[in-house]
Amino acid sequence: MREFSVPAMVEVSDSANLTDAPFDRAAENPGAVVLRRKSGDAWSAVTAAEFAAEVAGVAKGLVAAGIEPGDRVGLLSRTRYEWTVLDYAIWAAGAVVVPIYETSSAEQIEWILGDSGAKGVFAETAQHVADVESVAGSLPDLAHVWGIDAGAVAAVTANGADLPGDVVAERRHSRGGSDIATLVYTSGTTGRPKGCEITHGNLVATARNAIQGAIAEVAVDGSATLLFLPLAHVFARLIEVACVEGGIILGHSDIPNLLPDLATYKPTFLLAVPRVFEKVYNGAEQKAAAAGKGRIFAKAADTAVAYSRSLDTGGPGLGLKIKHRLFDVLVYGKLREAVGGHVQYAVSGGAALGERLGHFFRGVGIIILEGYGLTETTAPAAVNRPGALKIGTVGQPIPGVDIRIAEDGEVLVRGINVLRGYWNNEAATKEAIEDGWFRTGDLGALDADGFLKITGRKKEILVTAAGKNVAPAPLEDRLRAHPLISQCLVVGDGRKFISALVTLDEEALGPWKERHGKPAAMSVDELRRDPELIAEIEGAVANANKSVSHAEAIKKHVILGVDFTEEAGHMTPSLKVKRNVVMKDFADEIEALYT
Repeated sequence: MREFSVPAMVEVSDSANLTDAPFDRAAENPGAVVLRRKSGDAWSAVTAAEFAAEVAGVAKGLVAAGIEPGDRVGLLSRTRYEWTVLDYAIWAAGAVVVPIYETSSAEQIEWILGDSGAKGVFAETAQHVADVESVAGSLPDLAHVWGIDAGAVAAVTANGADLPGDVVAERRHSRGGSDIATLVYTSGTTGRPKGCEITHGNLVATARNAIQGAIAEVAVDGSATLLFLPLAHVFARLIEVACVEGGIILGHSDIPNLLPDLATYKPTFLLAVPRVFEKVYNGAEQKAAAAGKGRIFAKAADTAVAYSRSLDTGGPGLGLKIKHRLFDVLVYGKLREAVGGHVQYAVSGGAALGERLGHFFRGVGIIILEGYGLTETTAPAAVNRPGALKIGTVGQPIPGVDIRIAEDGEVLVRGINVLRGYWNNEAATKEAIEDGWFRTGDLGALDADGFLKITGRKKEILVTAAGKNVAPAPLEDRLRAHPLISQCLVVGDGRKFISALVTLDEEALGPWKERHGKPAAMSVDELRRDPELIAEIEGAVANANKSVSHAEAIKKHVILGVDFTEEAGHMTPSLKVKRNVVMKDFADEIEALYT
């Protein structure tokens, strides 16, 4: 058993809550810019005083609507400026925010609102409102459905305009560190989502220690980030809070508008899941190949990786420095410009990034700080820092957190970030938390310096018929790194050998068809039978197999004619594959691999 602890660098009082920072900043420095809001193609500044006034106005409206301290209020929306206003307004009214993904089905909305006993819900679009209203008959606690696109923020504010200002001060000071701030429902790769009780203390202490104590170099004067991941996910939510706590200017975007928004917003750091970085790399590679510059890009990529690796082993030699400087002009500068030109750091979480990709981006000039955590740990449990970076690991514990590796290899977490428990589920709470240690279900290892490496999921270990234990995650990560592969699932539990289901990335297929002289109208189903494409995927499988022993290697694979998507029920909103659903839906394809 190995354990590594990092003491808290920022102490937080028991009375502290999430509303302290915005209102304190408004009083101390009312003209400071705290957010930027998109207006047409431009970004308008929102000062501390303006933000606090907007939050207070909505909070008064919630009080007028009958929302009491401790009541739950749903928030169903994409990432947008109004989400942050509503988050803080609900907290200022003393209530609990229940985030819901914008892509949730009516059945999922019904479960979350019903299980949480939500008294009201803010729903973004007319369709979202309709989805809520379609299940409202089974939700006896639900008294209010406010449509964001229908002007809910202004309407709720107007409803509370006559209330005295001290109502908000009284309400927000009624909450302390041990009170629940938000019920974040797990994505649910198996079974019903569970509501994680994340307290004010969890969010405030984790945000302050992560930003001020772990990655202080990121949160310097003038720092700004553009949130585009779903704020219903705990990762983006923690960054939202960290921006407000740390004085980082916050903007909001989404995937469809991301590239033009990056160009105009010009953030200094980003956060994303590994798939975003994979797509940036693969897109640049495909674009270069389509322009007849594939060999130049390949050399530039190899140079970036070699340059980054050299930084850990004494620094680059003169020849490597010259090559790196040349490719910085030809390739790397254009990549940096694609994300606004000012990004120095990016924080990655949610899945494994891959060592080569981490070195590539550092060689390009963007340091990706890979971290690790779960909903139950208020997002981060460990993270790499600019001054303590080991690419290929997820870093050391953040200040205030202890990490232990159990005898069976499971990662255990204890500290300021661990949830209070699961809502209305005492049995699950007792199963997950023992003596303050949260059982993550992940397998990992700590090195002598306290850097954590995640090696797989405890429940996803495959045991072949020969008794060989195989962790599918490393193989799946290597396969997804190939530009033509979108998703994959390694199977073989109880079977004679390991196999894989592979899906194709439709965005990457267009340039590939053009380079290989294939008809533009050729479908995914036709392409998966094409000998040249089959050879490419076989090469990717062979490359992935280099990372494991012969007994763990993929012996057979099948290329599917469809991708795994959230709409089909194969992916969670945080882009994790639902193993049990995929195995059920593609049972015939899996069986054929072993017939």
